[in-house]
Amino acid sequence: MKKAKKCVYLLEDNDDIREMISFLLTEENYEVHGYPTVKSFNDEMKTGKPDMIVLDVMLADGNGIDVCDSLKSNKRTKQIPILMMSAHAQLLNIKEKCDAEDFISKPFDIYDFVKKVDHYLN
Repeated sequence: MKKAKKCVYLLEDNDDIREMISFLLTEENYEVHGYPTVKSFNDEMKTGKPDMIVLDVMLADGNGIDVCDSLKSNKRTKQIPILMMSAHAQLLNIKEKCDAEDFISKPFDIYDFVKKVDHYLN
C-alpha cells in the first residue's frame, strides 16, 4: 500500500519564493498548499490540518510571528511543527518572540531547507 504524502502549508507572499519552495517540496514527494496572504491561510486553517507549516515573517497583510503565536495557542494546531523564514538580521529577534520549532534565514540553501522539512516530517 502506498504511503500518504505528508502535507505542508506554506504562507509566503512573494510569488517567486512560494513557487520555488512548492516545487522543491513537491519534488521531495510532499503535498504543498501555498498561500499568498494571512487571510487565505487562516481561512484554510479553519478546516485543514497540515503535517507542517512554513511561515514567512514579513507578509503584506500580516506578521508571521502573530500567525505562529495564534497557531501555538490553539489546542487543535499547537502540535503542528512550524518553520519560520526571515532575513538573517531578524532571526535572533524572531527566536525570542516565537515558539516555532525551527528557523531559517533567507536567502537559504535549498538543501538545508529540505533537510529541515524532512527532519520534522520523517
